[in-house]
Amino acid sequence: MQQIFIFILKNSYRLLFLLLFSISFIFTIQSHSYQKSKVISSANFFTGGIYERINGIHEYFNLKTQNDELAEENARLKSILFNTQDSIKTLEFDSIKGVKNSDVIVSKVIHNSFSVYENFITINSGSKNGIKPYMGVINDHGIVGIIDNTSKNYATIISILNIESKINAKIKKSNHFGSLIWNGKSTGFVQLIDVPRLASVRKGDTIVTGAQSDIFPENIGIGTIDKIYKDNQTNYYTLDVKLFNDMTNLGHVYIIKSKNRDEILNLEKKSKKDE
Repeated sequence: MQQIFIFILKNSYRLLFLLLFSISFIFTIQSHSYQKSKVISSANFFTGGIYERINGIHEYFNLKTQNDELAEENARLKSILFNTQDSIKTLEFDSIKGVKNSDVIVSKVIHNSFSVYENFITINSGSKNGIKPYMGVINDHGIVGIIDNTSKNYATIISILNIESKINAKIKKSNHFGSLIWNGKSTGFVQLIDVPRLASVRKGDTIVTGAQSDIFPENIGIGTIDKIYKDNQTNYYTLDVKLFNDMTNLGHVYIIKSKNRDEILNLEKKSKKDE
């Protein structure tokens, strides 16, 4: 306590000056609107910066929730698109056919292999969500694979980066079909084989899912032609297709439920029995 009194006595003039200056400063602000507004603006700028940073931290820790909400919204919009009647101009413009009887289920990749010949993906949705084997799986960039097995809460996907995968695909501009496979080499490329030599193909042409698939709707994006190989012993091309998808970095995916698949398969089985 004695030290405080000594400090005040030694600095009495300075303390008196600061006190009088503060009082005059307050009176000036209260009596002059311009100075008052400047002080308030400065205070708001300071506190606003703090609040902005706090909010930024809050948003960072809520990114998972926001991403889940965005994925749900995307799934809802895709479901609306896929269930829209064929007469809608949007579907005609995008050349999407056969999707009005499809539904979309959103899920998230929890495991993804891409470094072996038979790669599988695991998602955190299963039979309780309506997922069944042979449903097509896509994301915002293109196809991902086909549902293989399901449990109550999880499902595995045969990745397009699987040497056992075989999907009907076509050249978008000409509708020439082939089979989409993977040669087990690069994670960024798949191959479209059995493309007729009479087809007009160029580097950069878009490859999409074909109409002969009962798993994927037609015209879902796959990638673009990167290299063209001619087999001199056959009348077919083999095309290297650069994927739209980065198969090493998958997040949310969408499972497409085709309501026509069972009907088509039953009809085909009946036709085979009649032969």
